Amino acid sequence: MTAASGPAAAPAARPAAASPAANGKVLLRLDDVHSYYGHIHALQGITLEVRDGEIVTLIGANGAGKTTTLKTISGLIHPREGRVTFRERDISRTPAHELVRAGIGHAPEGRRIFSRLTVLENLQMGGYTRKAAEIREEVARVFGLFPRLKERAQQKGGTLSGGEQQMLAIGRALMSRPEVLLLDEPSLGLAPILVQQIFQIIKEINAQGTTILLVEQNALQALGVAARGYVLQTGQVILADSAQGLSTNQDVRRAYLGEI
Repeated sequence: MTAASGPAAAPAARPAAASPAANGKVLLRLDDVHSYYGHIHALQGITLEVRDGEIVTLIGANGAGKTTTLKTISGLIHPREGRVTFRERDISRTPAHELVRAGIGHAPEGRRIFSRLTVLENLQMGGYTRKAAEIREEVARVFGLFPRLKERAQQKGGTLSGGEQQMLAIGRALMSRPEVLLLDEPSLGLAPILVQQIFQIIKEINAQGTTILLVEQNALQALGVAARGYVLQTGQVILADSAQGLSTNQDVRRAYLGEI
C-alpha cells in the first residue's frame, strides 16, 4: 500500500517521541539537520538515530523528505545546518565516495544500475573500494542472497526484469561491505510475490550483520521487518516509535496503512 499523498491525510504534527531503548550502540545519527535543493528547504530540522544491528524505517507521503534524508546521509547532499555522525564521526561535509569507504552503502530509488554492463560487471563496480579477493567473496555472497543474479551473471543489466534490477541494485550496494545500508523504495513497481522476496532478503541481510535504514512506500511491509520507525511530514519528524507502536497508531494506520 502506498503512503497517503496529501498532507490532510497525515497525522497531526507533534514532537517526535524519544527512541525506545535498543541494545546496540548508536551507529548513525542526524541532529537538527536542514538540507536544501537550491532555495527549497527540504529537511527542516531532522533528528533521528539508527543503532547497530537495527532495521529502521522512514514513513511519509511523497515529498516528506525521506529520499532527501538518505541522500544527506550518503553525502549526495550536504546539510546547511545540523550534523550527521557515523560511528561518532562528523560526516556532514564528507564526499559521497569517501562515505562508501567508511561503511555507508546506498541503493537509490529507481535502481540506477549500469544498463550496458553485465550483472557481474555491475557488482564489480560496486566493489571498487575492495581488493580482488574481497570482490570475489562479495560476489559469492550476493549470488547466495540472489540466486537469480547468478543465473544472469553475463546478461546486461538493462535487459533484466524490474525485480532482477532491484536485486542487482541492492547487491551492488552490498559489494562495498557496508556497515549501514540505505535502501530507498526497494519494492517500488514490483509484483506482490517479488515484494515478499525482497523483504525476506532484507531480513536476511540484516541477520548477517548489516544495519539497515529503509525508505519504503509499502508502510505495512516496512513496519513488518523494522524494529523502529520515524514518520516524516514536510521535512520534519513528527512521530518516532517502535514498529509495533507505529503499526497500531490510529493516525498512522489511517494515513499510511490504508485504513479509513
